[in-house]
Amino acid sequence: MTPATDDLFRCLADPTRRGIFERLCRNGEQTVGAITAEAGVSQPAVSKHLGVLKASGLVADRQSGRQTHYSPQLAALAPLMDWTQQMAGFWEARMDSLDDLLNRMDQ
Repeated sequence: MTPATDDLFRCLADPTRRGIFERLCRNGEQTVGAITAEAGVSQPAVSKHLGVLKASGLVADRQSGRQTHYSPQLAALAPLMDWTQQMAGFWEARMDSLDDLLNRMDQ
């Protein structure tokens, strides 16, 4: 795994952070207040989680007056998607080998 992939796994390992990211993906851009209303944690905790998500590239922010709006950055998931595809290929090859072995054993 690459360091970028490790960072993404660490970032999304936290259930609160993952929930915030998922809500942003489902609902689109939201303010900190809107995110806090659904997060079940305090505003300072949400801000801290958003900072980690931003540092990992999973969210971007923009200022509009006194409000900060956060939006998901789906392209940042590319390293995880690459890793998932590699693992799928690995397991498909393993299952094919197992299938071949079982077929030879049946004969």
